[in-house]
Amino acid sequence: MGKALRKLVAAILLVIPFVVYFDVPFYNVVTPELGGLPFFYWFQLIMLPVSAAMFFIAALLIDMK
Repeated sequence: MGKALRKLVAAILLVIPFVVYFDVPFYNVVTPELGGLPFFYWFQLIMLPVSAAMFFIAALLIDMK
């Protein structure tokens, strides 16, 4: 995998969480509920580790020699 391709993939991985978080009407709904929590809350709880994993993978791709 070339350096330019790694940087492109890393940039895409870094942008995805921002696009998802800024599209509030997408996840600003009550249903479906999971464990009594509205979708709005459990979606954000799931997106936190997903975003962290994407940032971590992006950091690894950028740091590869």
